[in-house]
Amino acid sequence: MMEFGIVMEPSPGNTAALAEKIEGLGFDILLSPDTQNLSPDPIGQLNLAGANTTSLRVGTGVTNPVTRDPAVLASSLASLSAETDGRALCGIGRGDSSLAHIGKGNASTEQLRTFIEKLRGYLNGEPVDRDGHSSQLRWLDSYHTHPVPIDIACTGPKTIQMAVEVGDRISFAVGSAPERLQWAIETAETHLSKINRPRNSIQLGAYINLVCDENEQNALSLGKLIAGMVAHFAGLKHAPTEHLPPRLRAIAEHLQSQYDMARHAQEEGSHLALIDEDFVDWFSICGPPQKCIERLEPLINMGLEHIYQLGGTPVAHPHGARQIAMVEQAQLFATDVIPHFR
Repeated sequence: MMEFGIVMEPSPGNTAALAEKIEGLGFDILLSPDTQNLSPDPIGQLNLAGANTTSLRVGTGVTNPVTRDPAVLASSLASLSAETDGRALCGIGRGDSSLAHIGKGNASTEQLRTFIEKLRGYLNGEPVDRDGHSSQLRWLDSYHTHPVPIDIACTGPKTIQMAVEVGDRISFAVGSAPERLQWAIETAETHLSKINRPRNSIQLGAYINLVCDENEQNALSLGKLIAGMVAHFAGLKHAPTEHLPPRLRAIAEHLQSQYDMARHAQEEGSHLALIDEDFVDWFSICGPPQKCIERLEPLINMGLEHIYQLGGTPVAHPHGARQIAMVEQAQLFATDVIPHFR
């Protein structure tokens, strides 16, 4: 069955109640970003979310291989999985705002691969070599353990190919334009064929910029911030841009040096001057329920098996009120769009 998830920053005092509401709306998954300078820590909040729900899967969306040690992350995720009876999920990527705000660059694709291999070893209860030292989570054998799927967020071709080789799930972060997702799916499926990995052994999905609102102009306005943020993923420093469609390539190349990271995921970001309404409408899905259905249907028919909504919020500050408003904004999508695909 098609899975629908939502990305929400963890919010102390609000996460548990909002998770219950998200589950009640019919979402299958709640992901919380791991970006320590911009939002509270996700792991403890996800445990609270899990305790307040019964079926909602909970996980990071996304963590990274630089600010987290594989043993520490594995222990946190295994604990979350034990606490929620197997509902934990590990969304992971090369890093972005979490690293930029402590003066570090993103991990390479190869660093991410090595980290994932160590993380999986720990989660499986295996000894992991740490510079010649054998390291293992000794406490795992005291609990009934569940697999923690590793869901790799990827944008560029090299990371997609690596994710196909080592991931349980792939979530493309390439925007919502059909040609971008078609390219990403074809890149993944071509590599699956090359390495002789069965297509049904991995789940393909995407982070989708989506704002559902009866007022299309309001939806487009709320979608501008997310469109700018996801366009930036295509324009990370040293990332290849020759494969991008022209209307995205020009913006991505500009953002490689001009992205306003100090105002990442904020309406005041100076880079948003590059993002006009036509680009938002092409790169995102913004509008009334019927438009969202019409724009989502061909993406799902391409082969996507899960979708994580990157939604908009009409409240800029404070942080907690922003998350509450984001979930409220997502209600129309949950009640009028998700049931169409069940």
